[in-house]
Amino acid sequence: MSDERPQARLDREDPDGLLNARSDPASAAFGTLGSEAGSDLNWFLLLRERVQDRAAASSRYPWWVLWSLLAGLFALNFTFTVFIVALPTVATQFHTSVTVLTWTMVGPLLAYGLAAPMLGKTGDIYGHRRLYLFGLIGAMVSAILTALSHNVDMLLFARTLDGVQGAATGTASGALINMVFSREERVKAMGWWSLIGAGGPVIGVSLGSPIIAAFGWRALFWFQLILIVVAFLVVITVLPRRRESDVDEAEKKARARREFKQMDWLGSWSLSIAVTMLMLGLSVGPSLGWTSRWTLAMFVLSVASTTLFIYRLHHAENPLIPAYYFRRRNFAMPMILRGTANFAYFGAFFLFPLLMEQGYGYSIPRVGALAVARPLTFALSSPIAGYVAVRIGERISAVAGAAFLTASMGLFAMLQPSSGAWVVALALALSGLGMGVAMPSSSSVMANEVKVSEFGVMSAAQLLAMQVGEVAGIQVLETVQQSIARRRDLSHAHAGPALLATFHASFVIGACVGAVGLVAAMFIRSIPRRRPTKTA
Repeated sequence: MSDERPQARLDREDPDGLLNARSDPASAAFGTLGSEAGSDLNWFLLLRERVQDRAAASSRYPWWVLWSLLAGLFALNFTFTVFIVALPTVATQFHTSVTVLTWTMVGPLLAYGLAAPMLGKTGDIYGHRRLYLFGLIGAMVSAILTALSHNVDMLLFARTLDGVQGAATGTASGALINMVFSREERVKAMGWWSLIGAGGPVIGVSLGSPIIAAFGWRALFWFQLILIVVAFLVVITVLPRRRESDVDEAEKKARARREFKQMDWLGSWSLSIAVTMLMLGLSVGPSLGWTSRWTLAMFVLSVASTTLFIYRLHHAENPLIPAYYFRRRNFAMPMILRGTANFAYFGAFFLFPLLMEQGYGYSIPRVGALAVARPLTFALSSPIAGYVAVRIGERISAVAGAAFLTASMGLFAMLQPSSGAWVVALALALSGLGMGVAMPSSSSVMANEVKVSEFGVMSAAQLLAMQVGEVAGIQVLETVQQSIARRRDLSHAHAGPALLATFHASFVIGACVGAVGLVAAMFIRSIPRRRPTKTA
């Protein structure tokens, strides 16, 4: 028997195959023409291929993917909290008001709601890796435009554009993580996901505040640009592209074009308009009035678009989200939980500084130091909750998280002038703990209900439920508190017990909405897991 190696026999029998990029991997070092001076000689591509091969062969490959994606998400979200602090300075430079600049936060939310359904489906069709990289490139453009903004219009445009790339990276990264992790392990990954989501803004305050103080607010976005570029290089290095033949690649592209053309565009646009009009109506309602014709028109348009979307779910040939998913408790109940939890959490998040400054007379630095307890607890509890859920089940974790959050709203509602700072700190900690414990489980069980080819749409649905809850919570709870204060003819000058009492009704509403999420959590089913067998 000949001991000649297969590759050697191939080279001897087909000398034309030598230094051919398809048959001889080593030829890549010499270029496709077999010449050392080949024009495609690229050390980075060689390094990337080696890293990708090593990552894909590792038993820890899903975690490589997770860390690379989270690097990008951190680069995107760490500026959100600290930029709010800079709004008074920006308003002075651009000769505008802080009220106008609040659209730097509202604008991205509206753009996200408009783009997320279509981008989620686009990722399902064309690939989530490509969509994620597209989002990072968009984030680079947004950061540059923000740093170079010379007037308020350019700034608002740049920040609104940021919402589009947020929809791209948010839906794509959620889909990619769910694709590489097994059903049983997804809850662990979602715990780390929540860590970055909650911990990024906290770290951003620590990193961003000194940058703004020393170099100005524009420097913050140049620094963000550097982080995004690094994250982009990490992602394209770690996440391999599918290696397919030219025939397979052409067939795949043709199939993607057919699916894109056959997509239910009417249903997609109706969902986007419904969510956008709802969030816009909630945003402008406090300033224009809840009964103004513009506010009512937005709500009516949202209801009409929602009705059209539901109709398309049942009658379209290729609906955006198959209607039968909404009949599955592990799809519908997590969405209810995420929407209600964000309503309570972010409504309280917005009211808390006003509560402490106006009700207790706390200074801004003291309020800021106390407020860290909530996102810090959220960030620390999320990864732990992911691992604990593997043992106790997603249902128990979701119920416990919703219960903690509801209890925190109840504590806020019962605050009295004599309540100590420790009571406030406990309420904040319970709020962060509730979100940190509930979110990983709700994300993982929802992912396990859908097909792999629909992970992008599922991620978009989750994030839309969260954002609608967030905007609704902030606007509704603030409106209730402000209306009570006006009815009682109170202002900041009357800070004290009388003004403190105006916050109670808002937190009671937050507790009631949180209780709806608690009921929804009770209907979630835990993911079945194989128990290790005991050997004699």
